[in-house]
Amino acid sequence: MRIVMGIDPGLAHTGWGVIEQRGSHLACVAYGCVATPASQPLAERLMKIHHQIGAVVERFRPECVGIETVWFGQNVTAAFATGQARGAALVACAEGGLAVGEYTPRQIKLAVVGEGSAEKDQVQYMVRHLLSLDRPPEPDHAADALAAAICYTTHENGRLA
Repeated sequence: MRIVMGIDPGLAHTGWGVIEQRGSHLACVAYGCVATPASQPLAERLMKIHHQIGAVVERFRPECVGIETVWFGQNVTAAFATGQARGAALVACAEGGLAVGEYTPRQIKLAVVGEGSAEKDQVQYMVRHLLSLDRPPEPDHAADALAAAICYTTHENGRLA
């Protein structure tokens, strides 16, 4: 058995999810979202992400984490903000001694849905199904984090298994 954490980084919303893996069986342990208001100074927002992700690591003691890489798309400014949030979360994971797997949004969607261009509602549906949840995890940032954790279980140390 191993405990796997997933992170969907974002400055406004950093989703996190923790799953338990026993062989091929996956179960949801917990999930949530760190929200930081735009009115708060950047340094304080990053500190909140770092502290809250660190608290999740301390509480659930995962041994590894799957984290989404930054997707630049059309908005470079948003990508830099996401990268900073991702860095704050990664430091918290490094402090906890977690092995890190880094995955593109396409890799995560492919691992969970079987289609790299899947829509958010498809990811939520499959996360619910794969983890036998009563309802889709919300917010969608938490569902994406659980998907990153599921992706980790199909890869070994950030590489295809």
